[in-house]
Amino acid sequence: MSVKLLRDQVKRREFAPAYLLFGEEEYLKEENLQQLLAAAVDPATKDFNLEIRRGADLDGEALGVLLGTPPMMADRRVVVVRDVTALRKDAHSALERYLAHPASDTVLVLMAAAGAKLDAGITELVVAVEFDPLTGTRVPRWIEHYASQLGVSITDGASTLLQAAVGDELPLLKLELDKLASYTNGAPIDEDAVSAIVGIRREETLGAFLDFVADGDATPALAMIETLLQQPKQTGVSIVMALSTQTLALAWADAKGLAANRLSGELYNLLKEGRAFPGRSWGEAVNAWTKRAPKQDARRLDAALDALVQADAALKETRISSEEQVLSTLVLAMCGQLSPRRSAA
Repeated sequence: MSVKLLRDQVKRREFAPAYLLFGEEEYLKEENLQQLLAAAVDPATKDFNLEIRRGADLDGEALGVLLGTPPMMADRRVVVVRDVTALRKDAHSALERYLAHPASDTVLVLMAAAGAKLDAGITELVVAVEFDPLTGTRVPRWIEHYASQLGVSITDGASTLLQAAVGDELPLLKLELDKLASYTNGAPIDEDAVSAIVGIRREETLGAFLDFVADGDATPALAMIETLLQQPKQTGVSIVMALSTQTLALAWADAKGLAANRLSGELYNLLKEGRAFPGRSWGEAVNAWTKRAPKQDARRLDAALDALVQADAALKETRISSEEQVLSTLVLAMCGQLSPRRSAA
């Protein structure tokens, strides 16, 4: 089942006998679990009809008692088993027997940790919902959705700036949005608000740096390196990764030779096919690449990729040069190679 279908069931208060929530995105799993519990459990009888346990703490007998207890003064009872893959052998067998004939007045929710190995015999007997990390256009949509839950709107520019500053980690985005909503006090969240609360301006983002490099503008790009390296979670390696993604995207676009109206959609498809690290929102990246692709050529891009390989090796294999020195050398090399075609005439 998709996450959307799960949310639709929760809204209608129509529940399957058993769910398995799994996948890499822990925040979304927990968020959807709490929404399910809020809809399925009567607050007045919550103490009697909600049980939350960990798999490692349950044996077969204890699990059987949990699942065999009827609801008290309510239509249903909810049992949550966290870390279900840690169940002991006898508890696992008891779970399989229960799932073959689940109770009609009980909703069982099994939670699997990120990376856990799932049992096919269990997944076939439950409604399994996978929670993948949000990527691409889904992160801005989540930002807009969560802001609306707080009773505020957020401009596209502010959303892009917030994502550039915080990244794609939903707990951190939630924390900053909570502060921003309090700061604006019901007014729309704009770029000025993000700058005031998060402490970053558009001209200080990795996206701005990537644009300077793609334009072959070394002076402002060099001036930004120290500021970028001081930002949370920003390292020399992450900056090289973003530059590599951009250069490969420009090389791909140059090889395709598509018109701008077609290139934009194809670049989105390219991002969807892989696990690229553009260093900014997909929309911002695609717009930047579409604009700059016609100004590049294969020879210059190949040389830029060679410089990126050398920088990556220097960052990972030696401590002789600092990250700032390695990146400065890389920017000078890339800006010489990525100058627009008109500058090469």
